[in-house]
Amino acid sequence: MARTRTLAAIGAIGLIASMFAACTTTAAPDGEQTQVIGFSQANGSDEWRTNQNRKVAENCNPVAQTFISDALGDDAVQSNHVDEFASRPVNVLLLTPNTAAGLTEAAKRALEKNIPVITLDRSVDVEVTQHIGADNKLIGRTAAEYVSQTILGGNGGKIIEIQGTAGASATTDRHDEFVNWLAENDPSVEIVQSVVADYKRELALTAMNDLLQAYGPGEVDVIYTHNDAMALGVVAALETAGRLEEFKVVGIDGQNEAIQAIKDGKIVVTFTYDNAGIEACETAAKLLKGETVPKEWVLETNTIDASNVDDWLGKGF
Repeated sequence: MARTRTLAAIGAIGLIASMFAACTTTAAPDGEQTQVIGFSQANGSDEWRTNQNRKVAENCNPVAQTFISDALGDDAVQSNHVDEFASRPVNVLLLTPNTAAGLTEAAKRALEKNIPVITLDRSVDVEVTQHIGADNKLIGRTAAEYVSQTILGGNGGKIIEIQGTAGASATTDRHDEFVNWLAENDPSVEIVQSVVADYKRELALTAMNDLLQAYGPGEVDVIYTHNDAMALGVVAALETAGRLEEFKVVGIDGQNEAIQAIKDGKIVVTFTYDNAGIEACETAAKLLKGETVPKEWVLETNTIDASNVDDWLGKGF
């Protein structure tokens, strides 16, 4: 069985080159050349993306020899990774772009070499072979409605927003649609401050510590975070400050630790956001067989709160 190898950002380009020199000439038992899948990861430093890497490794390995590169959140590094994968070449390229603006041209270059490109989770500003992910715009709207109607009861309130990676399509959609829904349906809800924490727990914890110095008791009702890792960072800051009871914390992703936090009354709600690793490998297998695939594969989103949390315990990631 083929093995998956993960490449760190520093020195990864040379490693990609040397490994491809070895793997692309390997013959399969039937005499055919080994097929190769490349996965360009934006930033594998958080729980959600670590799980995404694992799902790709587990599910793509039976399909083809699989290589995973990690750009550690750097657009330029990831662009180079994509170019290296395309120049070897891989038979299928999986791409979770750090930002749309930073990776669109690299995706175009791969497509121009007739390499199928599948984007996972985040998109680029060019039509790829297939985009797979949950609907971030729907999640943004659903989160806004939940905050407005279920948490605040239609009575208005004040929100702090903790955003993910600036410029990433998921961040843009989760912010824009949240804001738009409130503007159109409940303008009595106000976002008093919005900060960026790059989808990282530790950055959200630090940001929340700073925000607690700026906002006293009763000045903010809800903390809307763009993922569960940041929601858990917020909870840690609130617990340390002894102010958890003042805020209702909202997450996104469906992380097991966050689901348990809902059970424990520390987070109010999360919205599931599958990492698309399994589905990307299914699409890659079809493409390698010469099959056609639809341009978009929209994954289901579920709302998890106190009403159904028992059904979800242990079923996240």
